[in-house]
Amino acid sequence: QVQLVESGGGLVQAGESLRVSCAASGLTFSLATMGWFRQAPGKEREFVAAISRSGGSSNYADSVKGRFTISRDNAKNTVWLQMNSLKPEDTAVYSCAAQWRRLLSIYGKDYDYWGQGTQVTVSS
Repeated sequence: QVQLVESGGGLVQAGESLRVSCAASGLTFSLATMGWFRQAPGKEREFVAAISRSGGSSNYADSVKGRFTISRDNAKNTVWLQMNSLKPEDTAVYSCAAQWRRLLSIYGKDYDYWGQGTQVTVSS
């Protein structure tokens, strides 16, 4: 059974940093393209970042480019999202997702497995 478990969310002030983690089990992690998505109250889920199987390639939403960094460690079956210079508009539930395709898709429909999410709240 595939499980993706996020952790590391919390409440921070604008301008601060936070790192969220996603621990994967039940799948061959090194073969999965991983992504982070977020959903704010009353809004649709949106793409944040994706990383290739090896970690050599990544893709970011324009709204987080230059502030967020996605990384992974295949030996630890873990993917991280380092978030710097956080803004109130980054407040959302952040979820990780896994898919078997090689494309760094920005579409949630292309992902096969999802975690439950972790809440990130940025106060002004």
